Parts: sequence; C-alpha cells; structure tokens
Amino acid sequence: MTLNVEHTLHYKYSHPVFLTPHYIYLSPKASPHQEVSNFELEITPSANILYKNIDVEGNAQYVAYINSSCEELTFKASFEIDSAPNKPYHFIYFPFNAEKLPFDYPEKEALLLHPYLNQTSVTTLIHQFARQIAAEANWKTTDFLARISQYIKQSFTYEKRLEGPANAPEKTLLNRKGTCRDYAVLMIACCKALGIAARFVSGYCYGSLLQAHELHAWVEVYLPGAGWRGFDPTEGKIVDNHYITLASSAQPELINPITGGFRGSAKSELNAYVNIKRI
Repeated sequence: MTLNVEHTLHYKYSHPVFLTPHYIYLSPKASPHQEVSNFELEITPSANILYKNIDVEGNAQYVAYINSSCEELTFKASFEIDSAPNKPYHFIYFPFNAEKLPFDYPEKEALLLHPYLNQTSVTTLIHQFARQIAAEANWKTTDFLARISQYIKQSFTYEKRLEGPANAPEKTLLNRKGTCRDYAVLMIACCKALGIAARFVSGYCYGSLLQAHELHAWVEVYLPGAGWRGFDPTEGKIVDNHYITLASSAQPELINPITGGFRGSAKSELNAYVNIKRI
C-alpha cells in the first residue's frame, strides 16, 4: 500500500522571540519493506540555513537556523511511502538458544548493543514485573514480548500528553496509565531487565483510531538472528507494515520531532496534527 503523510507542528509565542538552532526528526526511515518518496519539509519563517545530518544512531536529522524574530513558527513534513506486506514473526533465532530467556548475545553484537542494555532505569519493581510476565510466557522470548505488549495495552489507561518527556518506567507501572511514550519506556526497561537490547522509536501508526492524528512511539528489540523487531505496547501487538519509523534511539529525549528553544520571556503554545491517507 502507498501512504501519504502530512505532519504539522505550529508554535505560537506571546511575544516576538529569537530562535536557537532547531533539530528536526521528521524524515522517515526506509526499511527492507518500505520505500520513501517525495519528502518535503516546509518551515515558516524560512530557515536561513538548513542542512541534513546523520546522527550518532543513524537517524536523519535536519538542523535549522532562523535569524529573524517571529511570533509563530511552523514545521510541515509531507511524504509518500510504499509499504509492502510483511510477516513480522517470520524469523529464526540464531543462536537457537535465544528462543528462551535469558540468553547471551554473541560477543561482537554485545559490544555494539551496550547503550541499549543500560540498566539505569531498571528498578527492583521493574525486575519483578518483567520476571512475572516472562514466567507466564514460559520464558519464551517471543511470547514474552507479545505478552508484555498485550498486558500494558489491556491493563493500563491511555492518556494524551503532547509535551514533556516520558515518565520514569516505575512511575508508569505504579500509576497504571500513561502516553504511548510512557508505555514504550516501561517496556524498554522490562526488556533490559531480562537482558534484551531495546530502544525507543518515534513514528506513525496508520489505521489506529487512537493514533490517527498523533505522533506515535513504540519499542524495537534486537533479537539474535532476527535483528531489530518492533513491538507496540499501546496497540498491544508486533509492528507491521502499518508503522512508519522516523527515528530510534537509546535515549528518547534525543529524537523529539522538534528540539530547540528561544530567547525571550514569551510563553509558547504548541499545536500538532498528523494526517495519514492511503492512496
């Protein structure tokens, strides 16, 4: 299927402001099953300097310098993406013992995966919760990932929060509620508790009533023999061709769609809107 995506972010300031450099993560990632075309990024007021980088984790990053003062700032990204059907569970673990938890990564992969195995946010409560779900899944790796995704969807209350960082995973677990980014951060911590490398993903989910006009977040885990595979605790399922990735990171705050600031004492207001249509 071919999808047309438009994502607009509009900032309004109470007084004219001067902007600091803005870092933009709105350019979609191609994948073995997805091909991107006709990408455009419109910025109002126009950027005096705009260039594209590849960041430290391989994501496409735009950097914009706007020298004039403004009371409004708009970013609009639009593109088409061809998304072929795929079988997300069609893979084989290698080494084969990775089918069961816990497992060890091959030495060369483990060196590269170190940032995605960091235990900083993994508390005792997170460990206990992850082990409980794993035991219910008979310590089978795939079953654990599917079960924890479904558990969070079915047992937690979703809430909408446009701005601000993700909550700490233990807070989300205790409160039993959160946004998609809160759910993703919780699942990442649970995966790390059992030695599964995991990272945060920002993008879109076509066909979801909950995420129809929102930026979305989910989890990717690195499975030996299968590579990076996505699981969505908000929708309670494995990621398929209805998902579009913008960026992925070991640190969610590094891949906000827009990161930047302004000089002045003004107050700011953000409105964001996503529209995805099947062509």
